[in-house]
Amino acid sequence: MNKKLICFVIVAAMLVLVHLAQAQQAGKIFRIGFLDNSTASSIAGLVEAFRQELSKLGWIEGKNFTVDYRFGEQKNERLPELVADLVRLKVDLIVVSGEPPALAAKKATTTIPIVMATAGDPVAGGLVASLARPGGNVTGLSSLVPELNSKRLEILKDAVPKLARVGFLQQAGGTQGRLKELRPAALALKLKLEGIETQLGPKGLESAFQTAKQKQVGAIMTMATRPFFAERKRIVELAGKYRLPAIYYQKEFVDEGGLMSYGTDLTDLYRRAAVYVDKILKGAKPADLPVQQATKFEFVIYLTAAKQIGLTISPDLLARANQVIK
Repeated sequence: MNKKLICFVIVAAMLVLVHLAQAQQAGKIFRIGFLDNSTASSIAGLVEAFRQELSKLGWIEGKNFTVDYRFGEQKNERLPELVADLVRLKVDLIVVSGEPPALAAKKATTTIPIVMATAGDPVAGGLVASLARPGGNVTGLSSLVPELNSKRLEILKDAVPKLARVGFLQQAGGTQGRLKELRPAALALKLKLEGIETQLGPKGLESAFQTAKQKQVGAIMTMATRPFFAERKRIVELAGKYRLPAIYYQKEFVDEGGLMSYGTDLTDLYRRAAVYVDKILKGAKPADLPVQQATKFEFVIYLTAAKQIGLTISPDLLARANQVIK
């Protein structure tokens, strides 16, 4: 009888402890860190999509979670300092957008969960061991950058008659990996690819387009990065000024008057990132959550931009677009 009583007391005590732990967890205000290498204004729409999805999942900002935002203002060298600040604040989780912030966060902590809202190729970038089994403290979403760059090049070939040379704008001092990944596709399409190193800012971008004209490129595309996204208005203006057909990696470039875009639906990715956050804050481990790939893509054409540079888009290409803006 004594043994049964002791067992009963132990079980009852354990249940009380579990109940207390759950009650404490339920009353906790989780602290989320958000790290991006562009600007607050350029990513505002995506952040709002993320917050709205968290709200749908039952999270109330200020009641059971808060967000500490850190923006690199297009300076990747600031990222280590910014993520170190988030670590010092003892955030419960860090959301990152793009590979540079993700790499900075991974280097800064091996214990705080990291959710990638978007990353081009997280395996090649060394962020996760594999998509199915990420391991470590990083998981999230892949935006399929290498595959989409090849598709954009193919669309340019179809859009511009007798296209022979394409300029690829990339950040000065950055990795040459994307250019190397794209060369086989260019070769298969019988296109010559010209890498154009670009300093961000009005003078640097103008210089890049001048270089593109000097190299006699017939069209351009840009590296898919947050800093280029932040400069989208100026890039679109320069493409029109130099009469260069261009394809971009997000619809927001077309919203600014750009010719074409083909890419992932980033709003969808940020909503799905909120689902990862929800699962992890409820106890799931990043290592056990497979990295998911983008599933929604958009091909948009703006006919007014084509008319302004004297380009006629074929009916076949128009039929392939998800949206044709007149």
